[in-house]
Amino acid sequence: MPQKSHRRKHRKSRPGSRGGSGAREGQELWLYGHHAVSAALTNPSRKCQDLLVTPDAATRLAKTLDLLEPQRMPALQEVSAADIDAVLPGGAVHQGVALKASRLDQAHIDEACAVREDERNVVVVLDHVTDPQNVGAVLRSAAAFGARALVLTQSHAPSETGSLAKAASGALDTVPYVQISNLAHALDQLAELGYWRVGMALQAEMTLPECDLSGNVALVLGAEGSGLRRLTAAKCDHLARLPTNPDFPDLNVSNAAAVALYEITRNAA
Repeated sequence: MPQKSHRRKHRKSRPGSRGGSGAREGQELWLYGHHAVSAALTNPSRKCQDLLVTPDAATRLAKTLDLLEPQRMPALQEVSAADIDAVLPGGAVHQGVALKASRLDQAHIDEACAVREDERNVVVVLDHVTDPQNVGAVLRSAAAFGARALVLTQSHAPSETGSLAKAASGALDTVPYVQISNLAHALDQLAELGYWRVGMALQAEMTLPECDLSGNVALVLGAEGSGLRRLTAAKCDHLARLPTNPDFPDLNVSNAAAVALYEITRNAA
């Protein structure tokens, strides 16, 4: 079967000029960076509209584009890096590619975190982690270690943005991003679904390797410095800490998540 070539979709029109999508303001966003854009293009839940690429980036993205069905192909425009800079926030590291696409539908905790029988189910929960770079890095680790979903609040947490997607390196389109209104209630829901809630806290007596990590685990992490809020910690079945150097115990939340997810995965092996 002959390969579908992305070249036939080449447009010379002005960047971002295509209209008529029918979407309301705020339902679309610009994604950027090779991994974030590639993941969005291959995610059937995304409606992809405009793809801006430099000539070099078009070559790197060719394999992904050749996998798309014709109805999934966005309007491709070969442009300069400066043209892409013009449609993105200042300082965005776009690697020569930007995609205008629909936002993801809201994920629901009971569906995204439903326990799959005969599988190890792990969910990551963030308590008031607000930096999109940190949250994106946590998403990337969640994808790497096979977590089912990332759960966080609608307030005091980043919404879906190009910056978040770039930091997640494609994981925003593979790991459900579940935003809820009340974290304490969400932790109750996770318990009802069959998860043991393990909160990471520097003051915990047990280290994570000393915990019973069998079964389904909801890993709960707080912001660097402030840690878990009192009610969040009270909702956890266990509190644990990483066996770090007592003279330098605190890790960035994204690093702590990666180490903890590795330990949970290793424990299940």
